[in-house]
Amino acid sequence: MHFKPVPDYHMHTPRCNHACGTVADYAEAAIATGLTEIGMSDHSPMPGGFDKAWRMDRSELVNYLQEVEQVRDTFSDRLTIRIGLEADFHPGTERYVEDMIAAYDWDYVIGSVHYIGDWGFDNPDCIQIWDTWHIEDAYAAYFDLVAESAATGMFDIIGHPDLIKKFGHRAPADSQTVQQAEEAMLQAVLKSGAALEISSAGLRKPVAEIYPHRRIISRAAALGIPFAFGSDAHAPVEVGHGMNACLTELNAFGVHKISSFRQRRMHMLSITHA
Repeated sequence: MHFKPVPDYHMHTPRCNHACGTVADYAEAAIATGLTEIGMSDHSPMPGGFDKAWRMDRSELVNYLQEVEQVRDTFSDRLTIRIGLEADFHPGTERYVEDMIAAYDWDYVIGSVHYIGDWGFDNPDCIQIWDTWHIEDAYAAYFDLVAESAATGMFDIIGHPDLIKKFGHRAPADSQTVQQAEEAMLQAVLKSGAALEISSAGLRKPVAEIYPHRRIISRAAALGIPFAFGSDAHAPVEVGHGMNACLTELNAFGVHKISSFRQRRMHMLSITHA
């Protein structure tokens, strides 16, 4: 089953130090793939040197915005480009992130959790730390943080909601600890009014699976939580990657609309067959 393209709101620039391609390159790739709307959402600056090697410096933020604005205007007759940001949730940095968000008229902000304490659990350089954790405890700690991120109300989209599985570490399917943490996370997202990202990025990672797991998609759909699509593209060739697989999953659970954003207001678009 094939579906018409929907907005892809998760993509990066070289400023994050682990992506390639200009914003114009991403725009051209989107057009070639048949997309009519995308959003740039590079990794935001963070205070105190937090995760400095994997995100833009605060001094680069103005240039990032200028580039996206220029490409948005240049491509306006062929492609809608929204201006977003992927901002980390890390306890203790909320005020900094809140002030940064307030300083610009974003179309949307993705909130993501990449750290449990000082452990960058999705960083391949830190994969050995998994050996010091009980898998169920790691999952529960992660989902607790995602719930906290939603509860701040700072974010429009909750990014790749079970990123914790990236390297294929899987909690037991019948773990009550994990299921309770998942449910608390989804209830926080529901209360916040944010969209849950369905991300194809996991298809390109060792876990080889869409974010989030089908159990989470099913429960979120039952709760009426809206979804937004993101490829998490770090290269132009990844724009729109896996979109049809993600839309097929949503369709299987009775989800027939997808979120779009403008000036931090959510609008729902119908998911239609091609």
